[in-house]
Order: sequence, then C-alpha cells, then structure tokens
Amino acid sequence: MRIAVLLKQVPDIVEELEIAADGRDLVRDDLRYRLNEFDDYALEEALQLKSAAGTEVVALALDGDDVDQILYTAMAKGVDRAIKVSGGGEPRSARAGALMLAEALRPLAPDLVLTGVQAPDDLEGQLAPLVGAALGLPHANVVNGVTLDAGARTVKITQEFSGGLVAHLEGQLPVVLGIQASCEPPRYAPVTRVRQAMSSGKLESVSVAAPARAPALALRRLAKPEATGHAEMVGGSVEDLADRLVAVLRERGFGAKS
Repeated sequence: MRIAVLLKQVPDIVEELEIAADGRDLVRDDLRYRLNEFDDYALEEALQLKSAAGTEVVALALDGDDVDQILYTAMAKGVDRAIKVSGGGEPRSARAGALMLAEALRPLAPDLVLTGVQAPDDLEGQLAPLVGAALGLPHANVVNGVTLDAGARTVKITQEFSGGLVAHLEGQLPVVLGIQASCEPPRYAPVTRVRQAMSSGKLESVSVAAPARAPALALRRLAKPEATGHAEMVGGSVEDLADRLVAVLRERGFGAKS
C-alpha cells in the first residue's frame, strides 16, 4: 500500500512581507520559505499510518527555491521517497499546480493521497478536491482523523465542521484527503538527520507538462490590512457596559438616536 503526501513551500509569515511595485505579488528576493503548516499535519498523519499499517510513504512537492530542504526534511522524518515535480515555470496558479501534481501522481498509483486542508498564501482550501477531480478519485476535506484497513482496502475518516459538528465517513480506497489536523503533533527532524538525507542523494525529480489551459483566478491587487483604530476597553458595572454598548451602536448608525 502506498500513501502520497503533497507538500507546499509557503512564505514564512513571521517575516515582514513587502508587496511588489505592480501590486500583484510579493517581493520575493529575500523571502524565507517554510513547509505549509497543514501539510506538516498531513505528513505526520501519513507517517503515523505507515507505523500502523506498514505502508510506503512518498512525498511530492512542486519545484521552488527552497523545496529541496522541505523534501529532505520529510525524508529525515521517515518518508520512503521524495519527489520534486518541475515543469510549467513560475508563477503557477493553485489549479495549474494541482493538475501538475495529479500528473506526477498517476504513475505512482497511490492508494491514499494526503495534503493540507489549505495554505496561507491562497487560503483556497481546494487542493484536495482539485487533485481528486483530476484523478477521478473521491475526495474529502477538513479531515482530522484517518484509519486504514489495508486488507479490506477501506478508509474511515473524521471531518470537523463549524458549530462542533463531526462527521464519520467510510469509503473504498483510493481517495484524496485534505488534512486539518494529525493525530499527533508533527515530529521534529534533527539537523543531523536532514544532513544525512541530503548526503544520500535520493531526492527524485520528475518533469510534467504544464496544463494547456488551467483555470485560474485573476489576481487584481494585493494590499496590506489597513489600521483603522484600536479596540475600546470598557469597564464598570453591567449597567455601565450596557449603556456604553448602546451608545457605540448608535454612534455607528444602528438604531434611532434619542
């Protein structure tokens, strides 16, 4: 049984982000990249399933500036193979990237594909559905629990929805899942093990054709959030709080003024 994990490098949002002069991209010269947090959860879930069911785990990522480091770190954590997917040039839309990853997945014929539920650079949350649709496989998103039955080739998943609602689903493999949380916190890879993975020279590369006409959202402009003011902290009795709340609502045009 084979599990494929799709990894993505994203700008480290701890750093100060600058918008390019054309207003449609970030200044990327000095950007630092890191593994998308939700993809780290997907990787950990795959490694937990490997320990429980003895599956092979293959990590894939689209080519980019620091993607080698991400893939070597995944190898240091315990994946069996790491594949860098190139082709199509930069920049890529999320949909074009999903189609490229789907092409790289076809010859692998994975039984289970895991990816993070979303990434901070687009917040679309559509990679799992897009890859699933491209491969003609069932898919589910916002998953926080996965159990495999290798003999029956079934998977049981838990989905979390707003309002505390939880869904328990079961289906036949293969499937594509967008992971929101793993059953254990993502493991740490010591620097020595990452260096060992780098010295092994086992990082694989594949090239796929860029989609001829991948649908994409048109990005018009990026802008930093505007600072409009600070929160007002109100103290006093319940009556004082109620009076101030009513006054603020009236100041903002809610309700008739007396």
